[in-house]
Amino acid sequence: MTHSDPDAAPAPVLALEDVSKSFGAVRALQDVSLRLFAGEAHALAGENGAGKSTLIKVLAGVHRTDSGRVLLDGEPVDFHSPADARDAGVAVIYQEPTLFPDLSIAENIFMGRQPRQSLRRIDRRAVHAATVALMRRLGVGLDPDRPARGLSIADQQIVEIAKALSFDARVLIMDEPTAALTGSEAARLFSVVETLRAEGAAVLFISHRLEEMFRLCRRVTTLRDGRLVATELLAGLTEDDLVRRMVGRELGDLYPKERTSPGETALSVSRLTREGVFRDISFEVRRGEIVALAGLVGAGRSEVVQAVFGVDRADVGEVTVNGRKLPAGSPTAAMDAGIALVPEDRRQRGLVMEMSIERNIGLTGLGDLGRGGLVRRTLESARAADWAVKLQLKYNKLGDSVGVLSGGNQQKVVLAKWLATEPKILIVDEPTRGIDVGTKAEVHRLLSSLAAEGLAVLMVSSDLPEVLGMADRVLVMREGRLVAEIPRADATEEAVMSAAAGRGGQENEAA
Repeated sequence: MTHSDPDAAPAPVLALEDVSKSFGAVRALQDVSLRLFAGEAHALAGENGAGKSTLIKVLAGVHRTDSGRVLLDGEPVDFHSPADARDAGVAVIYQEPTLFPDLSIAENIFMGRQPRQSLRRIDRRAVHAATVALMRRLGVGLDPDRPARGLSIADQQIVEIAKALSFDARVLIMDEPTAALTGSEAARLFSVVETLRAEGAAVLFISHRLEEMFRLCRRVTTLRDGRLVATELLAGLTEDDLVRRMVGRELGDLYPKERTSPGETALSVSRLTREGVFRDISFEVRRGEIVALAGLVGAGRSEVVQAVFGVDRADVGEVTVNGRKLPAGSPTAAMDAGIALVPEDRRQRGLVMEMSIERNIGLTGLGDLGRGGLVRRTLESARAADWAVKLQLKYNKLGDSVGVLSGGNQQKVVLAKWLATEPKILIVDEPTRGIDVGTKAEVHRLLSSLAAEGLAVLMVSSDLPEVLGMADRVLVMREGRLVAEIPRADATEEAVMSAAAGRGGQENEAA
């Protein structure tokens, strides 16, 4: 283990000293130390299961340590609850904010502690003015009276940050804040973080996007299997260095694309149109081929694959599977024809979070797992256990709620659920969003091997290196239209982005 603290810095605002935390026989953290300094953004890196979430919950007062100390301004503290941590100036901004949807932005920020007038009436003018001041401080223009319902994830996170500032937060912990954001939304968030850092806040930043760590942070602490690997300056590292520290080995090829010889056409889409969303989309995917739909966020990629699967009904056009036309707007017909869809939002559309792992895997095969409407638990468990082995799922018990799994393992459950149907065509929308680099390589390896076995794969991805590394052909969309088809040999970042943004006349109009 190496631990090289680069600075003889002033006392940290918040620190962990030799902290350990276990849950039964599982040692989530073992002798981990961390120091957060005022005016500095500090990255926390590690694979899913490395101990990042446990460390955050110790700092936030959700978990208490088994051993070691938490220090605030150099003095030991014992947070018994999140309220204790919040009152001490420690705030956590999660990937999925939890606001009251029917209350205004201002009401959400000051819930339970609104300024009062005489007779204990809420001083709404003071609440509004304080919210305006917070938004001005953050450099954003959200209307304090706007209801939280309908706010984008990015705007909800801004409201959570404003709420933290209203408590005079000195430490801001940001857990995967950009996972569901567009590029422009992430850039605005970074601007807000820079403002807070310049004001003297200590920021702990957790992200699976390594480039964001290098862009935003000065130092990084890396965890592996609950242990501290290193704390060091990011300026002296490369992304490859950080990956090696996270996984404890050379990762090898992150995009292990097997060479295949595409077979006959499995999926044919002809002039598919949904008014106001996408128009005149035509393409084919052959057996043994991975075809990527690329483009900027909002180009219509996810909407196209949902129409292909029948979740959304197209107004015009045809979807043909192995020569047979599918009825529009029928996911059941698509499944019967051998199409599987792994959706972009695994938590909302891919899984039933309250159900067990084995029940989620079995959902697509209920007809095969029982009789007379009753599911045979032994068959369900056997099916789940088989796929857990095939996909190297990390879990405690198959009967546990799928919600306790890491993001990468949840994605594996969604894949298992659909691969269990033995599809001929696999549609995957953002297959590696929000999962760590090690699991990302496993998912890529799986997709490549499935294609090598003859599966036709249609992949939507906003991760350009993933598109270039895995696709045999790249179909580029812009503003609801298919504007370019680029073979693997010609696919470069410049070519794809030029077509996606409509720059430079480098498009090859798709047939």
